[in-house]
Amino acid sequence: MRIASNKLSELYTFYRNELSSIYDEGELYAIFELICEKYLGFSKTELRIKFEDKINQSNLINIYNTGVELRKGIPVQYILGEADFYNLKFNVNSSTLIPRPETEELVDVVIKQFKTYNSSLLSVLDIGTGSGCIPVTLKKHLPAAKVSGIDISDKALEVAKSNALKNNVDVTFFKVDILSQSPVQHSPFNIIISNPPYVLNSEAAHIDARVLEHEPHLALFVKDNDPIIFYKRIIDLCETDLKSGGYLYFELNPLYASDVKNYANAANLFIFTELINDMSGKQRFLKAQKKWNTF
Repeated sequence: MRIASNKLSELYTFYRNELSSIYDEGELYAIFELICEKYLGFSKTELRIKFEDKINQSNLINIYNTGVELRKGIPVQYILGEADFYNLKFNVNSSTLIPRPETEELVDVVIKQFKTYNSSLLSVLDIGTGSGCIPVTLKKHLPAAKVSGIDISDKALEVAKSNALKNNVDVTFFKVDILSQSPVQHSPFNIIISNPPYVLNSEAAHIDARVLEHEPHLALFVKDNDPIIFYKRIIDLCETDLKSGGYLYFELNPLYASDVKNYANAANLFIFTELINDMSGKQRFLKAQKKWNTF
C-alpha cells in the first residue's frame, strides 16, 4: 500500500485503488470529503480547489491510516469518532448507531411542525436515544423546550451526554429499560419520539457487513416473533406518559408500518394516526396526536 506523493489527488488515487471493491465511486468520494474535513479542516469546495495541493507528513499519515482502517470494513464515522446529523456534529462509537438520513427526516418533521410554537411550553422524550442525535437536535431548534432522552445502555448514555455538551444544549438523559419500566421522570410529555430497534433477526443475513459487524445489535435488532414489540410498549405508555393533545412520532420498519398504525388505532388513544413516506417513498414514519381530555 504505497502513495505516489503527498498530493491530495494521489491520496485519493490510493483510496480508489485500495477501497473500490468495498465502496462505489460516489460513496468513496463522500468518505474522502469527511476525512479531509476532519484532518485538514477543508470544506467540500476547498477540497476541490486544493485537490492538487501537497499536505504535511502528519496529515498524510492520518489519512493513510484511516484508509487502512476502512479496508477492515470499519465505518468511517467510527474511525473518525464523529458523524454529521442535521448540520451538527455528533460523537459516535461502537456503543451507538451511526445516525441515518431517515432519522434526520423524522427530526425535520417535528421541527417544522413546532418551529413557530412557543417551545417553553414543550416537553420532549426520546426513547432509545443512542448517540442523543434526536433530542440534542430538537433542543438546538426548540431551545426553550424541556428535552429528555432514555436508553438501556450506560455506554450509549455516556455518548449522548457528551453530545449535549459538544453542541452546547441542556438535555436530560437517564437509564430506563422501556420494556419493563416507565419513564416517570419529567412525565408526562407533549412529544414522545422514538427510533427503536426494528430490524428483524432474520434480516441480518441481508445487512451490510459494515453494519452487522460494527454497530450495536442491541440498538438494531428485534426478535422475529414480535417485530413491533417496542412500538406496542411505547403506544401503551402514551396513556399515562403522553399529555392530552400531545404527539407521538416513530421511525418505522416499512414492512410493519401498517401493523404499528393498526395497533395505535386499536389503542383508542389518538385523534388520528398518519403514516409518512421517507424520501425514497417508503412508509417510514408514524405521527399521531393523543385525544384531548373531555373532563
